[in-house]
Amino acid sequence: MNILIIGDSCKDVFIYGEITRLSPEAPVPVLNPLKEISNDGMAKNVVNNVESLGINVYSVTNRNSIRKIRYVDKKSNQLVLRVDEHDYCDRISEKEMGGINNNVYKVLGNTVHIDAIIISDYCKGFLTEDDIQYICENNKNVFVDTKKELGDWVNSAKYIKINSLEYENNKTFFKNNSIMDKTIVTKGNEGCLFQDKIYPTKDVQVKDISGAGDTFVAGLVVEYIRTKDIIRAISFAQECTEIVVQKHGVSVVTKEDIKDYE
Repeated sequence: MNILIIGDSCKDVFIYGEITRLSPEAPVPVLNPLKEISNDGMAKNVVNNVESLGINVYSVTNRNSIRKIRYVDKKSNQLVLRVDEHDYCDRISEKEMGGINNNVYKVLGNTVHIDAIIISDYCKGFLTEDDIQYICENNKNVFVDTKKELGDWVNSAKYIKINSLEYENNKTFFKNNSIMDKTIVTKGNEGCLFQDKIYPTKDVQVKDISGAGDTFVAGLVVEYIRTKDIIRAISFAQECTEIVVQKHGVSVVTKEDIKDYE
């Protein structure tokens, strides 16, 4: 199986430290940095999760660096401050777009058959609505995870994944469009909503939700391509997500993590 992932990527940086006092200049905490962890984020996090689950993966993403720096109190695991650097990237090139058609991906002179495409769109400039519409209309099994306000440009997607806030922001669109039937809404510890049914999640000790949505869409597509069963894919995606939120920082799920999944 081959999965192609297209979207904006970043570097996720977590700086953990101790807070023992407030600043004399203002009532804000003073963090003493102790440890720094850096991981691939956004679309590259989806790539890493799919690859970690044992699937061949190809990616088309931005080359210029976007960095999300999070300062975290080590004792409480409380996020104190987030700083985003270079919060915009260049658009996908015409050459790259031209190499993605009819579930065939042309790269470095080779032609690869693609079983599914994941659009991981964090709305940083890499993909426009027209780009996503073109990919959806000219390929099968396109799964869209986007931060954009939804429109008719997603009508040809196989499935759409959004979170609760994005769902609330798109309610007007859903009222006038039947696309809700293929939209999966992740709702945190409440589980997820699909076709008017809530699929609950297990009660686990959550340490960090950063990148959890990336893991969900990775698990969803991997299991759907394996089984062609969207309900089973939702269950598997939730299992994957339950694992990573129990880890610190942006983490990936592995085959070893889910070896007991049935």
